[in-house]
Amino acid sequence: MVETPPHARILPVVEPKAKSPPSFEDALTKLETIVEAMESGDVPLAALLAKFEEGTALLKICEARLKEAELKIELLKKSKDGSPALAPLPATARDE
Repeated sequence: MVETPPHARILPVVEPKAKSPPSFEDALTKLETIVEAMESGDVPLAALLAKFEEGTALLKICEARLKEAELKIELLKKSKDGSPALAPLPATARDE
């Protein structure tokens, strides 16, 4: 059997840990920056497409965080007798 010298051994590839999604505030700030850059008209088409894709991903993160917050608010509402009760947010609060 031929032995592989130590310097020629292949090491397993270690995948970096997946980043956790940014907070709502960080995602929104980054999204606003992307929108401003896109609206400036100074972004080349290839970069514009990349920014659009990144912005779409950030928008999904923001929407998910808002939905989570909305559900938590609904769960935290109490009825008059103190027992938990689901109460949907008024339509005007959801649309803002």
